[in-house]
Amino acid sequence: MRRAVVDIGSNSTRLLIADVQDGRVGDALERRTEITRLGAGVDADGHLSDEAMQRVYTVLDDYRKLIDEHGVQDAVAVLTSAVRDAANGQEFADAVRERWGLEPHVLSGDVEARLTFRGATSERDPDDRTPTLVIDIGGGSTEFVIGTGREMDFHVSNQAGVVRQTERHLHSDPPTAGEQAALARDVREILRAGVPESRRRAVAHAIAVAGTATSLASIAQELEPYDPDKVEGYVVSAEECRGILARLAAMTLPERRQVRGLHPDRAPTIVAGVIILLETLDLFGLEQVEVSEHDILRGAALGL
Repeated sequence: MRRAVVDIGSNSTRLLIADVQDGRVGDALERRTEITRLGAGVDADGHLSDEAMQRVYTVLDDYRKLIDEHGVQDAVAVLTSAVRDAANGQEFADAVRERWGLEPHVLSGDVEARLTFRGATSERDPDDRTPTLVIDIGGGSTEFVIGTGREMDFHVSNQAGVVRQTERHLHSDPPTAGEQAALARDVREILRAGVPESRRRAVAHAIAVAGTATSLASIAQELEPYDPDKVEGYVVSAEECRGILARLAAMTLPERRQVRGLHPDRAPTIVAGVIILLETLDLFGLEQVEVSEHDILRGAALGL
């Protein structure tokens, strides 16, 4: 079956079109990402703004054309933190169905976690019993999913994301050391409250998916243009993350937009994203993380 999945998140709107057969996702026919920042302002007033929704609508017009061109048999949309949290989230989901013919799934935290873990581990040995943490840093929240093989047995949705924490803490350009420290403290408290100590100690391996992690892998390799094959499986050390953070945080926003390997639209939130990832590695006592292109898009293609 040829399937299209649109992931409408707090920071980006993404598209995957691929053939799914015998429980496997084939090569992507289309994979697109646009930074739409749907979650901008939700933390402050609890509503999706008209401007943010319009940014997504414009992208959906383009995605619908691609879906039709590829003769897709099944098209769905997964809606996560921003839509879950917003008072007008259901109204937005209804528009996605009525205007673009995408069946909307406003995912609970549990379903989002299962699909994320399934996507991240879909190409791994199902008999590998290494306790693995999957990290999904989004715009409004950061998901932690822990499991073995391809089955999760713990997850938590932490209300710390790159858009949310940037809006709360980073008000200078470049961000001051004090602002970065305040963001790190905020994230640290949120993450520690979400994960029992026994769970932290048990994790032996970590896989990070989504924009912060893939951007870090791209920056580290100075990829221009972005190359998903070189990003998939790339291992980033905590030391390398700290070096990249120091470099990015010293730049103004226009300077960050010019960084080789970083999509310009991710420049406003990448500092917060790297801080969240570093706090995660510290929480779990990990010195490195594997980056994966296989995320909730792939999980939804397999599991919805």
